[in-house]
Amino acid sequence: MSRLTVPKTYKLYVGGKFPRSESGRTYEVATPKGAFLANAAQASRKDARDAVVAARSAVGGWAGATGYNRGQVLYRIAELLEGRRAQFVDEIVQSEGVSATAAGAQVDAAIDVWVWYAGWADKYAQVAGNANPVAGPYFNISVPEPTGVVAIIAPQQATGASLLGLAAVVAPAILTGNTVVVVAHERAPLSAISLGEVLATSDVPGGVVNILTGSPAEIAPWLAAHADVNALELAGAGDLEWVDLQIAAAETLTRVLQPEPGIPSPSLDRIGAFIEIKTVWHTKAMR
Repeated sequence: MSRLTVPKTYKLYVGGKFPRSESGRTYEVATPKGAFLANAAQASRKDARDAVVAARSAVGGWAGATGYNRGQVLYRIAELLEGRRAQFVDEIVQSEGVSATAAGAQVDAAIDVWVWYAGWADKYAQVAGNANPVAGPYFNISVPEPTGVVAIIAPQQATGASLLGLAAVVAPAILTGNTVVVVAHERAPLSAISLGEVLATSDVPGGVVNILTGSPAEIAPWLAAHADVNALELAGAGDLEWVDLQIAAAETLTRVLQPEPGIPSPSLDRIGAFIEIKTVWHTKAMR
């Protein structure tokens, strides 16, 4: 007996929940050869604003967690990705049109990214911070603190970016206590929303990661100009008018990380891109 397939409609991931776009819009996700795969929510300006509100509300609790705890949470994401490896491989094969071997390599690389950053969660402060040599009856210590809400345009390369590109930009941002609003790969968003399902069933508090699908060209300007966004990551904005995005961000004193070719590799520079350094002075006891 034949049966009809049930096409999945992939929703947004905002505040730990899976809402539809407030506009009700969706768009078709297809294979590189044009075959229908699924429907995805097309995020609007209002969805971006809602995501920023969710991210802002989560900053205090997430930034207040210990580095060790955040590392455990990131490692748990890697564990869940490992457990659902076959699903992610299948989604990448269909949406990117690559072989199962290439898709498996991408999933494994994404898992490794989460593990790499998890290992630095309780160590980066020793590298980024310092006890400063000063003369006088006092001492001072510089310590890193999160920037706040980071808006991210995920890498948009044709292959290799739908999951790995997302992990490469999200993991270092949340590692230090920031929360993020990320615009996923427009043409291949399936694994991004499946990652949202992983986050929702892990220990990541709602609002720490918010995933929007749709057009980066439509959403990015609203995020860049949003007064409650503290930093802007333009990894996937190479084909956009990113100079205009920088100008919009400058009007609200938003920090901008400019696009770089390819998918960013794990590095301490990326950890340090979205932190602030606070220096504390304290008097010494005099005898």
